[in-house]
Amino acid sequence: MAQVKTRRLTQFILFGMVAGLITGTVANQMIGGDAEQAKNVADYFHLLADIFLHLIKMIIAPLVFGTLVTGIAHMGDSAALGRIGGRAIGWFVIASLISLSIGLIFVNLFQPGVGLNMALATPDAAVDTKALNFRDFVLHIFPTSIIDAMASNSILQIVVFAVFAGVALTAIGERGKPLVTATEALVELMLQITAYVMRFAPVAVFGAIAAVITKQGLGVLKTFGALVGEFYLALSTLWLLLGIAGFLVLGRRIFRLARYIREPLLIAFSTASSESAYPKMLEQLDRFGVPRRISSFVLPLGYSFNLDGSMMSAAFATIFIAQAYGIDVPIGTQITILLVLMVTSKGIAAVPRASLVVVAATLAQFNLPVEGVALVLAVDHFMDMGRTATNVLGNAIATSVITKWEGMLEVEEPDTIEPPRAPAHTAAGGLAGLELDEDMLRK
Repeated sequence: MAQVKTRRLTQFILFGMVAGLITGTVANQMIGGDAEQAKNVADYFHLLADIFLHLIKMIIAPLVFGTLVTGIAHMGDSAALGRIGGRAIGWFVIASLISLSIGLIFVNLFQPGVGLNMALATPDAAVDTKALNFRDFVLHIFPTSIIDAMASNSILQIVVFAVFAGVALTAIGERGKPLVTATEALVELMLQITAYVMRFAPVAVFGAIAAVITKQGLGVLKTFGALVGEFYLALSTLWLLLGIAGFLVLGRRIFRLARYIREPLLIAFSTASSESAYPKMLEQLDRFGVPRRISSFVLPLGYSFNLDGSMMSAAFATIFIAQAYGIDVPIGTQITILLVLMVTSKGIAAVPRASLVVVAATLAQFNLPVEGVALVLAVDHFMDMGRTATNVLGNAIATSVITKWEGMLEVEEPDTIEPPRAPAHTAAGGLAGLELDEDMLRK
């Protein structure tokens, strides 16, 4: 039954994407060249997506907190926690270097910016780069108030407090069991709310797609078609490499994982929001066989530190802008840019238009034209859809691989569960058989 519902929701999301594309194109043609009216109509379309994203953000903080606390409390071994965290960070660093390298290779191979011959001093392209101050980022990781962290959905701060709370609950033993039980109930409550919210996902997808097409029109894809197409080719290469890495560890189960996470990927792609996919991803990883104590720890870390798609986008856009202004960037400088992006991209999880902020800061640091960010703005939403889905995919594979390394990957839930057959003898025997079957299913 669960599999049927998942397939149906996936179909509705795809239908919402197609309907949004058609509706946005018709609205854009009817409005004509009136940019102000197009923006107003697009805002009303995007209201549907905004409502969905608000509902998702309502769930994120208590869900991350509850799953992480219960996961650590049940882990019962601080050494295991440190080992899992170390493996996660190691995977994130390697994946980051690979994604940045692919971005640089493809942008140098195709050179999408060459020939644009842009002049300097383009107005209205300023992007606030102060959000990338490294000292402030490090200090921001540690919360002054868990209430404030939850109110602002500061995932890293919630993770820090939840780690302390989970380890402390393990240390106090029996006295902490009531709180562990309460957080387990909180997780179940949030997942049930998630099930309700996800029913609105196809409508939100429709609104998000219709809004951007109404405002930009399909013509923007033709104008920057080379940039977008080559960027997606680079993303496809990264997806292939991530899939191969997953296959080397997970074997043929990587194909099962791909089927399980297709719905979170569609949600992330169509809404261009990683947060929107988080609750559903947690649920699907449960079904795949990843224990909650692993996924609840690795996924939030990944959402802050494992931004494969965003990093590739930053590398791609930085060199594209240099090419557009006819500035030659030596390979040594490009490698330095890669290393800078490696560090600065780790602090952008809660920054709006995060990739653009990173690009602007990197351009300024290397005396490249910051105003070139305006070139990317026109198609940034379409690029954001791809890089967001890539972030989600990378985190799903990373979580599954680390679980496999820990020897904790369980047998996934079957697609269909047949009702237990009661034995033909006494009623008491029938009830006993039913209880046994239910216990087996839970295991």
